[in-house]
Amino acid sequence: MNRTIRAVAIFCGLTVLALLLRANWLQYATADDLATDPKNRRVVIERYASVRGDIIVDGRAVTGSKKVPGAEFLYKRTYVNGPMYAPVTGFASQANGVSLLESTYDSVLSGQDDRFAFQRVADVVTGKGRRAGSVVTTIDPEAQKAAYKGLSDLKGARGAVVALDPSTGKVLSMVSVPSYDPSLFAGNTFKEADQFAALDKDKRKPMANRALRETYPPGSTFKIVTAAAALEHGIVTDIDAPTDAVSPYPLPQSTNKIGSEAGDALCNKASVKTAMQYSCNNVFLDLAAELGQEKMRETAEKFGFNEDVYSAELGDLRATKSLYPNDLDKPGTALTGMGQGSLTSTPMQMAMVTAALANDGKLMQPYVVDEVRGPDLNTLEKAKPVALDEAVSPATAQQVQEMMEFTAEKGSAQRALIDGITVGGKTGTAQRGVNVADEVPYGWFVSYGKGPDGRSVAVAVFIDPTDMDISRQDISGGRLGAPIARSVMQAVLQD
Repeated sequence: MNRTIRAVAIFCGLTVLALLLRANWLQYATADDLATDPKNRRVVIERYASVRGDIIVDGRAVTGSKKVPGAEFLYKRTYVNGPMYAPVTGFASQANGVSLLESTYDSVLSGQDDRFAFQRVADVVTGKGRRAGSVVTTIDPEAQKAAYKGLSDLKGARGAVVALDPSTGKVLSMVSVPSYDPSLFAGNTFKEADQFAALDKDKRKPMANRALRETYPPGSTFKIVTAAAALEHGIVTDIDAPTDAVSPYPLPQSTNKIGSEAGDALCNKASVKTAMQYSCNNVFLDLAAELGQEKMRETAEKFGFNEDVYSAELGDLRATKSLYPNDLDKPGTALTGMGQGSLTSTPMQMAMVTAALANDGKLMQPYVVDEVRGPDLNTLEKAKPVALDEAVSPATAQQVQEMMEFTAEKGSAQRALIDGITVGGKTGTAQRGVNVADEVPYGWFVSYGKGPDGRSVAVAVFIDPTDMDISRQDISGGRLGAPIARSVMQAVLQD
């Protein structure tokens, strides 16, 4: 054979072999990745080729599907009370993808889950279209409504509310304000694209999930952790005994002195119980300084700080870590005792702290999905309560409860009181920024309620009043947050 022809034949043979190898590699090795690649338009077309499964709240769907005549995508998502439930459901948009529950359970809601294989074969045989599964949430609709209304009625406020069942970890309410309606950009028209772009650029961040994804200094609500740490480590043995903490309090290694809004005369050498009642800074600064950073951090971490503890297996529902920092100096450690300094927390984390104390020290894993169902309504997954840790001993938790209940009865948390319900609460006003005088503070409120029938609920309310028409002296967790927490507790316990 001519040498040139032989070289060309070998080259062509190698080229064909390479093509065959590449085709087989694409067909078998990377087929799954390509089939699920979000940039693959066929994936999106398939997602909206049939009616999408529903997200359920208390037996009722808060989502739906609407047929789009003549469109490439046959169905688009609809939402009931979209802004109220958006921090739970997330969105399913033909142009912008999926988020939160819509993302985490996309295979179930789109009917493409591998567990539906037999069902799909049966549907083909019987001539039925593809059917999807559904997701049943733990959300209490009345609690969700109370939380959303409470925050929305504070005109201009940004904020979040989280309510938990202390004994199980069920998320009963999760609200973020301002919010958005996922229905506005569920399709892929130019108008819907403009809606999404406007929301994304809005300086008030309506698409931010403040309950899970943003952290803030927790302010005086963290004093319940400081009190628990002091009791747990034996720094405090009698909550009614006077302390040595003077007011104003001289910050260690500093010339700064920190006072308390309740007044130095009332707070000077006050007992821990009185300090909780009036939110005296000096006592909690002193306790944190005496405990030291390691013991403070140890207790904070038992409550969930510095850990991925909320729905870590659920991807999009994972909360941002709340941080108790490492390598604090003595003044930095003291400041964390009153919830300031470089300490940060999500509203979910402070709800977990409150729930653990209400549950006699046992910290439960929060969860928002109670059940996952197949197209025939059979149960595919059923959530079970999971204990994460014993944050503190029952004896310590009960003493903190005593202080929180006293604070609700005779202190700064009285606006949360409910007839016939045992209520414990703690207010918080958190400073932010370096120039404190130039920045409006955050308002916090945490509480729990226990009904005579044994039911209980823990609530955390966070309020950012940046855009509110309100004077600085009127910004406090007790004034703004306590009434919201009260209405949420009532919705759960007096339903």
